[in-house]
Amino acid sequence: MIKRLFDITVSLVLLLLAAPLMILVTILIRVESNGPAIFRQERIGQYGQIFTIYKFRSMKSDAESQGPHFTTSNDPRITRSGRFIRKTSIDELPQLFNVLMGDMSLVGPRPNVPKQRSEYTEQEWNKRNSVRPGITGLAQAVFRSAATPEQRTRLDLEYVDKVSMFFDIWIILLTIKQVVYKGGN
Repeated sequence: MIKRLFDITVSLVLLLLAAPLMILVTILIRVESNGPAIFRQERIGQYGQIFTIYKFRSMKSDAESQGPHFTTSNDPRITRSGRFIRKTSIDELPQLFNVLMGDMSLVGPRPNVPKQRSEYTEQEWNKRNSVRPGITGLAQAVFRSAATPEQRTRLDLEYVDKVSMFFDIWIILLTIKQVVYKGGN
């Protein structure tokens, strides 16, 4: 209950503070390329429930048909403004609405796309999805976007074992450090 209250409070404050930036990013995306400014995608939530995740679109509008569900360094599907919003994690800001709706938490394992199911054993999948997925997680705080699938799984399962408010705050601080010093792809 405390975690949910924390998620709602922080999300509301961040949305209010980030509103001008979010409007500017929306305009930049729309000016640079055709298509919506918000990217929507089905993801797996707590207990395997499917939900729609929201992100600022950082790739060409037909990117899903042009490559895998993950990105790589210098991915040609990423737009010019997309490189910046991904590096700074601004593309994740619309997920604050997912947090408010209860689909996500600020901290938890990143939500998978349904086709990633085959990357896990039944036990790993069930354990990983026993908590709300997060905007950031232990794997992102430690490796940013450079983690291997095995490292992500190990850290996601470690998070489920250690979940607490203090652990969440520590992960948020580590994530901020990663964004400032490393950026994303």
